Amino acid sequence: MKSRAAIAGVALLAASGLLHAETVDVKYRGPVHLAKFQCTGELDSSVLKRVCYNPEYSYMLIRLKQTWYHYCEIDQGTVDALFAAESKGRFYDSSIKDSGTGGKFGCRDKPVPEF
Repeated sequence: MKSRAAIAGVALLAASGLLHAETVDVKYRGPVHLAKFQCTGELDSSVLKRVCYNPEYSYMLIRLKQTWYHYCEIDQGTVDALFAAESKGRFYDSSIKDSGTGGKFGCRDKPVPEF
């Protein structure tokens, strides 16, 4: 069942990434154009509202409520696990967020791709 959810999440990213070409303001970075990202639509989560991922650069943008944040060197397996998670908010807190991972995916000490 969880693998179906992961496949559906990846399919949703791929399908909706082609439909949205907008610019968002990312905290600690500034404006990012989403044309080269695979983005979800609005998510049914109280915390995570939208996710955009660029697999070429392993770079993710996540909108929490109204604020966009960025994450670097985030692998496809983590993205798939996020979509397969029963609670996307809990998964984000424990497996992606800086305080939950010790900054594993934080962009402070990693190269941030240009878009």
